[in-house]
Amino acid sequence: SLASTAITCFTRGLDLRKGTEDVLCPANCPLWQFYVFGDGVYASLSSICGAAIHSGVITSAGGAVRVQTLPGQDNYPAVNANGIQSQVLSRWASSFSVTAGTKNTALEAVGRSVSTARPSTGKRPKKTLDKKAGNKDCKADIAFLIDGSYNIGQRRFNLQKNFVGKVAVMLGIGTEGPHVGVVQASEHPKIEFYLKNFTATKEVLFAIKELGFRGGNSNTGKALKYTAQKFFSLENGARKGIPKIIVVFLDGWPSDDLEEAGIVAREFGVNVFIVSVAKPTTEELGMVQDIGFIDKAVCRSNGFFSYQMPTWFGTTKYVKPLVQKLCSHEQMLCSKTCYNSVNIGFLIDGSSSVGESNFRLVLDFVSNVAKAFEISDIGSKVAAVQFTYDQRTEFGFTDHVTKEKVLSAIRNIRYMSGGTATGDAISFTTRNVFGPVKDGPNKNFLLVLTDGQSYDDVRGPAAAAQKAGITVFSVGVAWAPLDDLKDMASEPRESHTFFTREFTGLEQMVPDIIRGICKDFLDSKQ
Repeated sequence: SLASTAITCFTRGLDLRKGTEDVLCPANCPLWQFYVFGDGVYASLSSICGAAIHSGVITSAGGAVRVQTLPGQDNYPAVNANGIQSQVLSRWASSFSVTAGTKNTALEAVGRSVSTARPSTGKRPKKTLDKKAGNKDCKADIAFLIDGSYNIGQRRFNLQKNFVGKVAVMLGIGTEGPHVGVVQASEHPKIEFYLKNFTATKEVLFAIKELGFRGGNSNTGKALKYTAQKFFSLENGARKGIPKIIVVFLDGWPSDDLEEAGIVAREFGVNVFIVSVAKPTTEELGMVQDIGFIDKAVCRSNGFFSYQMPTWFGTTKYVKPLVQKLCSHEQMLCSKTCYNSVNIGFLIDGSSSVGESNFRLVLDFVSNVAKAFEISDIGSKVAAVQFTYDQRTEFGFTDHVTKEKVLSAIRNIRYMSGGTATGDAISFTTRNVFGPVKDGPNKNFLLVLTDGQSYDDVRGPAAAAQKAGITVFSVGVAWAPLDDLKDMASEPRESHTFFTREFTGLEQMVPDIIRGICKDFLDSKQ
């Protein structure tokens, strides 16, 4: 029988390679984030777990799903079912259907959603864990920020070390699994060991055992800020594209302020968890600088990132739920991913050769690319400029900060009709649209969509845009000359140049463009 592959909330049909595949959907995917197109038969652009909930195969508790690849079709309908509103798509190159998969008992295994479907013999199936590789399904780079202050004292400090050791064991540390390091917070923070120092549980346990108690005030804010800034560099062993997590252990309360440290951690794309032990009593609350310190420091104050234990005694039962949280990478809302950390500017050819009905297809294409991203005031942003001989900013990066508003603004773009001056339009967009965001945290992308020869030089303006830190993708249709498209595109030009004979071919390019943006984002990421 087939082994099931654990997938995330956002894995789409087109991300799978086989004709039939058994997958496991995680629990508690945020329903509002699902993109689902169709009903019963879903366009392969759809989220698999979203489609499975939509069709009633699983609930939001997750579970096993069998995915069957099907040919593409016309007119995927929009249907509201099981809390998910699917969307209309006029045509897509491939589809899939979902049915209930084979239930596996090994889902129980610590935060490991991958399991091998063997008939249950009552015995737990042997974990086929390659010891060195570790738990490959738990993707995380974790700093344990332990409390080394006088608040905790030597004895509880040792109990804290035992607890961290148990968490480390259950995580399944390994070359391809989670990596961990430890920072001790006291008067001044001290990095005890980095992510790169150990990749085997045995070594980590030994290092934790050897930690000495420092004592001093619990300057947790100072330590958190220091860890967010210094701990996760590539030379210290942080890995590209893997969620960065700080687990702050706090006995009692901090001596300093956590709010600024929380902001810094979010800016650095770090997910902060707080494990608080022995909460301040009513009498002690007077000594706490800020009663809401937990909500200020955690990644999001949605309850997921804070964790409470009454005392350091009998903590074994708290290990597994904490590990499951640390391993649910789709819940790491503060990680910088290509979906939430890019600015995408669309430069849209409004020349008379396009025509009204093809212009609608261009806008559909723009919407389909935009809707793959997590657009918000702290997330990704989208802007659009239409050009002929003139340029018109349809909307800038800060005009619309929700996905709904962006999509409705795209739908409302009116066709200009006129000549084609692509070079001028690129210069205009670099200056007026990207200029205001050039020092922001997001990576900048420009998608130039054109259907013909430009009347002016495109090479100079495109080079200037790239010099200003903008990655350029050129998307040509019909009569757009390949030389122009290549001249505009960023290096490597082959993977940044797209062309289709017919406007109807734009739809098929969407997944490749999204993938291209994500690849560039990862390659550039610290």
